[in-house]
Amino acid sequence: MPAKRTVLFVSDGTGITVEMLGHSLLTQFEGLEVREITLPFIDSVEKAETECMPRIREALEAGNGVPVVFSTLVNSEARELIRGSGALIFDFFETFIDPLEAGLGIKSNHTIGRSHSSADKQEYKARIEAINFSMAHDDGASHRDLAEADVILVGVSRSGKTPTSLYLAMQFGVKAANYPLIPEDFERKSLPEVLKNYRKKLYGLSIAPERLREIRQERRPDSEYARLSNCRFEVEQAEIMMRQEGIHWINSTTKSIEEIATTILRDIKLQRHVY
Repeated sequence: MPAKRTVLFVSDGTGITVEMLGHSLLTQFEGLEVREITLPFIDSVEKAETECMPRIREALEAGNGVPVVFSTLVNSEARELIRGSGALIFDFFETFIDPLEAGLGIKSNHTIGRSHSSADKQEYKARIEAINFSMAHDDGASHRDLAEADVILVGVSRSGKTPTSLYLAMQFGVKAANYPLIPEDFERKSLPEVLKNYRKKLYGLSIAPERLREIRQERRPDSEYARLSNCRFEVEQAEIMMRQEGIHWINSTTKSIEEIATTILRDIKLQRHVY
């Protein structure tokens, strides 16, 4: 029987950081069935008592083993309260901040919600501008200001360009446009005219035709657009064009958005600014 556990992500902010850290650890345990509960904005002892402790007690009584709690709480009293709950606690503040304070010889400011705040106005503004840019330049919607793009993703329709563009913008503040390669481009055997001045910014995404068919079938069932033979033709022609034009490209079929984005940043040598 697979192991089952309730896992709680407890944070005094959005919970994004503790979820990422916790998920990174949990992926190492194959066969573990997890019921996840995220408790954000636990920024006081009162909230820890009224919002967090009941959920931990409920998990303890459920009979699926001792619940696991990943915590990034800053408030020392709230941390102490959670620590006495009887759950298996992984306190990232205690694990990382305390040794850093000792090693650096500097006390941290113990500021709540620091990692996902808009405290640094310039960085926050840059990220919002990148998101707006990527949305405005999705799927070739706009040709304006393409010179400002850090990268322009190209590939056949539904090859993963839009989610990758938005992830690059939201996670790294990268201005990522994306542009589809369509049958008319293959007939001309040439890139869209608007992209020819930006060859150095182009990066291609390809995909297995079988997977492309599945995605397109959900969008337009039983259409020529979703036909496997058409998917094979478009993918083949797109890859030929990208090779001819010297465009670096990867196959997105088995890769996560995180892997695709990281590969792109590495290949085009863009500095990572994680938000």
